[in-house]
Amino acid sequence: MADEKTGVTAEDNEQNAPGFNVLGQYIKDLSFENPGAPQSLAAKAQPKLAININVQANNISESDFEVSLQLSAKSEVEGKPHFHLELDYCGLFRLENIPKEHLHPIVMIECPRILFPFARQITADVTRNGGFPPLMIDPVDFAALYRQRMEAEMQKREEENKKPN
Repeated sequence: MADEKTGVTAEDNEQNAPGFNVLGQYIKDLSFENPGAPQSLAAKAQPKLAININVQANNISESDFEVSLQLSAKSEVEGKPHFHLELDYCGLFRLENIPKEHLHPIVMIECPRILFPFARQITADVTRNGGFPPLMIDPVDFAALYRQRMEAEMQKREEENKKPN
């Protein structure tokens, strides 16, 4: 039955309703190096740990996006490599009937937010299976990362516009 004022049916509303679906999740690339084993397993000094997180997205089709959460963790003890882990964990997402101005933030904030707990578990399992205590990465504020990235891109564009041709 159509709404008398707008002429829109309940079926039309369902067809135009925003949709957000996870079609799949997968490890695209995983590398773990333990170059100093077995000596690195007995290290007594506190390791120095560096963790980097990056998000990339690719349009697969008009409504499908591959979002890649890239994690890198390097550990050193007294300047010697302890372990190095690289993980590229991806998800395939379908976003339908989302206003264009909201699409990019959803892909770059909400999608990695869904992927993160799985990537965190893989990281913990791999480091534990490598002979180290499980690396439990703290929760990540993907909205803050997104804002930083947008600000950096805006600064870069401003600097490029100031350069004489």
